[in-house]
Amino acid sequence: MTNTHTISTPSREHSPQPRSYLMCRPEYFTVSYRINPWMEPAKPTDTARAIAQWETLYETYIGLGHSIELIEPLPGLPDMVYTANGGFIIDGVAYGPSFRYPERQPEAPAFMRWFADNGFQVAEPVSVNEGEGDFLLVGDTILAGTGFRSTPDSHREIAEIFGREVVSLTLTNANFYHLDTAISVLDPLTGDADANIAYLPGAFDEASRAILDERYPNAIHVSEEDSRILGLNSISDGYNVVIAKRATGFEAQLRERGYNPIGVDLSELLLGGGGVKCCTLELRR
Repeated sequence: MTNTHTISTPSREHSPQPRSYLMCRPEYFTVSYRINPWMEPAKPTDTARAIAQWETLYETYIGLGHSIELIEPLPGLPDMVYTANGGFIIDGVAYGPSFRYPERQPEAPAFMRWFADNGFQVAEPVSVNEGEGDFLLVGDTILAGTGFRSTPDSHREIAEIFGREVVSLTLTNANFYHLDTAISVLDPLTGDADANIAYLPGAFDEASRAILDERYPNAIHVSEEDSRILGLNSISDGYNVVIAKRATGFEAQLRERGYNPIGVDLSELLLGGGGVKCCTLELRR
């Protein structure tokens, strides 16, 4: 498949940095159970369409200069395509997942084997956590979500493993069950107050909104409309931001801030409750 996206000239404020990502081809994608509000097992899914959309995302990353590694999909594990939930990695240390729901629990050893086989130091989890779905790195700080999947104990666990500040945020809207559905990190390498994140205020409790307001006063507040198609479930290299194609309001907000938004249609994978970020795990070696 040929990538059709044009790489535009970066603005003075933002510059792209090549990244390395782990992805999993959705060979066995379907919706056969319900563990989030997006999933409707009675609604038919099209695996071939899911694969074609995933390939477009893959080719978009390649076209932007990122490197992609692949984990082998396993039969009976349709959600392996959502590799973001498979771990959280900083400086070659991979904190493994411990999934809340039994349907996804067999994915955990597969991801941890992959990490070990590919040169990462694996930190076995004690607490329930769903990897980069609930842990987002902003500069030197880890934003950590809880409320639906990862437990507060996992926040203490990653603080001990990585020796970094961990800021706990509580999600309150079941449609945004992972932190990466409610926050997009736009400047991953910068952690000061001017660093841009984007988020949906209504996805969080009052205390968490106050934390985000104080830490990120220049954040983009994204509409409920764009958030409900997982527009915030996006990947940024510091300049190019790959987002849901239909999140046109968020697209305009990004352009206003000097970013280069690139829309990709993952509507079939949205039926499982995942978007761009869900399909992408950053490998920070």
